[in-house]
Amino acid sequence: MAPSTVSSGSRVRRQLPFSPWLFAAPGLLVTAAFVLYPFVSTVVNAFTDRRTLVAGEFVGLANFRELLDDDMFWIALRNSTLYVLGVVPALVVLPLLLALLVQRNIPGIAFFRSAFYTPVVASIVVVGLIWVWLLDDRGLVNSMLELLGAGPVGFLSDQWLLLVSAMAVTVWKGLGYYMIIYLAALANVPRELHEAAAVDGAGAVRRFWTVTVPAVRSTMVLVAALSSVAAFKVFSEVYLMAGPTGGPAGEDTTLIMLIQRTGTGLSGRVGYASAISLVVFVITVVLMLLVLRADRKDES
Repeated sequence: MAPSTVSSGSRVRRQLPFSPWLFAAPGLLVTAAFVLYPFVSTVVNAFTDRRTLVAGEFVGLANFRELLDDDMFWIALRNSTLYVLGVVPALVVLPLLLALLVQRNIPGIAFFRSAFYTPVVASIVVVGLIWVWLLDDRGLVNSMLELLGAGPVGFLSDQWLLLVSAMAVTVWKGLGYYMIIYLAALANVPRELHEAAAVDGAGAVRRFWTVTVPAVRSTMVLVAALSSVAAFKVFSEVYLMAGPTGGPAGEDTTLIMLIQRTGTGLSGRVGYASAISLVVFVITVVLMLLVLRADRKDES
């Protein structure tokens, strides 16, 4: 009995080093199939003239040279950059103020927390359609403006107003999500710091700048990084409000909309769309590195 027990135990010990890979195998296979393979395929296709139904041939940097002369690419890059500049500051500051507002344990505050978080769980398609109905030339907002004698405003027909309207939808939908992140960070701020600052005569505003902001600075960097990537890759909000054409004469097209328009359909230019996708990936990585570098400078 004893020898068989020892031999079975040794077999178990020999199998233990491989058992973690058995548990990780399903996740690794899914990641390889739906993340790694599409990424490698996109990089390869970016250097070919592949189309939807044609395999294509290697063309080197021809797609990237074409990008430099493509006016629509520069319009899309401008819009995506403006989107980041318009959305990120609001999503860094406003959710923090909202979190400070709802962190107090007062009667009925749970209702407001749920209300502020509701847009996060709502479908972006539903949210987009609601805002289109609100901002349409005959929508609720313009109807109210007409009653006040201000006349209709082209929220969905003017190039810049349409882009700003889409930014407002993105900020409105993301407020609750980043508010939850800030609430978790604020819960870790020692109450003694606020009490000591109050004893020293610091008011609410001064305590906010000297205690709250330094304590949640790392969370602000995280929110800036997440919102920057999400804003640069915006698609649904602009697509729903501007339509497939990207607004008047396509002037509100973003990079992701350009990829979708270029690379889909029976005559889709998959190689050219892959080149744009690769540029978006590089810019996204650069954005992340810039945010992290700024955070390290602040720490030093």
